[in-house]
Amino acid sequence: MSRILSALRSRWARGIFLLAALGFGVWAVSSQWTDVSAALASLSAGSIVAVLAISLVYVFLTMLSWRAVMTDLGSRLTVADASRVFFVSQVGKYLPGGVWNIVAAAEMGADHLIPRRRSVSVMVVSILVSIVTGLLLAVVAVLLGPSEIRDDYSWVVWTLPLFVVLLSPPVLNRVLGSALALVRRPPLEKPLSLAGIVRSSCWALGGWVLAGIQVWLIGTWLGMEPAVATLALAVGGYALAWIVGFLAIVVPAGVGVREAVLGALLAGQLGAGAVVVTVLLARVILTAADLLLGLGAMSLLRRRSRRSGVPQQ
Repeated sequence: MSRILSALRSRWARGIFLLAALGFGVWAVSSQWTDVSAALASLSAGSIVAVLAISLVYVFLTMLSWRAVMTDLGSRLTVADASRVFFVSQVGKYLPGGVWNIVAAAEMGADHLIPRRRSVSVMVVSILVSIVTGLLLAVVAVLLGPSEIRDDYSWVVWTLPLFVVLLSPPVLNRVLGSALALVRRPPLEKPLSLAGIVRSSCWALGGWVLAGIQVWLIGTWLGMEPAVATLALAVGGYALAWIVGFLAIVVPAGVGVREAVLGALLAGQLGAGAVVVTVLLARVILTAADLLLGLGAMSLLRRRSRRSGVPQQ
C-alpha cells in the first residue's frame, strides 16, 4: 500500500488514476446504454436537465457534509478548495475495491498540508454520517415498502441505534484513536465535537432528500402517484439502496445492487417497464453528476497550477 501511495503523489500517476476512474464511470453508464437511451427518450430535455441539476446539488451537499467534518478536525478549506479535493477524489469510487476515493482524498488533501491520517479519518467519519442519516430515512422506506422489503431489510430498524451510538463523539473518538494506534499512527490533533457531527449530518440529510426527490420526479413523470407517501418512499428508498450498494464493496459504486433494491421498493408504485426506466435513469444522471463535477474540478486544478507556475505533485 505504501508503494501505491508513493506512486499517487506523482502527476502522471494521478492522471492515470483519474482516467481509469472516469473510464469505469463511463462503463457504468454505457453497459446499460440500450435501456438508458430508451429511458431518456421517454422524458423531455427539460426534465432531464432538471433532475441533473438536482443531482449536482446533491453531490455538492455531500461535499459540504465532508467539509464540515474536515473543519471540525482542524483543517479549514474554502468551499472552492474543498470542492476540488472532494469532487476529484469521488470519481475514484467507480474503481473496484471501494477504497480509492479515500486514498485519493488523502493524497489530494496532502497538497493542502492536511495530514493523511486526518483525511482518511474525515472520509471514514463522513461515510458513517451518510450511513446513519441514510438509515434514518431508510426506516421510512422499510415501513412503507412491500412486505418482502420489510422481511429482507428489517435489519435496518435494529442496526440504526447501534450506528447512532457509534457516531456519538465520545465513542467515535475512542474508535478513531484505537484504529490509529493499531496502524501505528499518531492520534488526531483535535477530537470530533457534537456540533461538527450535527452540521455534517444536516448537510447529509439535505443531500438524501434531494436524491430522493430526483427519483420521485422521474417516477411521477412516468406514472407514479405524486403524493407525500410516494415522496417519502423515494427518499427512504434511495437511502436504503445506497447503503446496501455501499456494503457490496466489491461492486464499483454499488452498480446493479442499488438498482435492484430501489426497483423492488418502487415495484408497487409503477409498472415493470417504468420501474426499470426510473432506477436506470436515476443512476445514470447521478453518475453523470459525479463525472461532470470531477472533470470540472480537475480542470480547475490544472488551470490553477498553470497560473501559479507550480506543477502538480
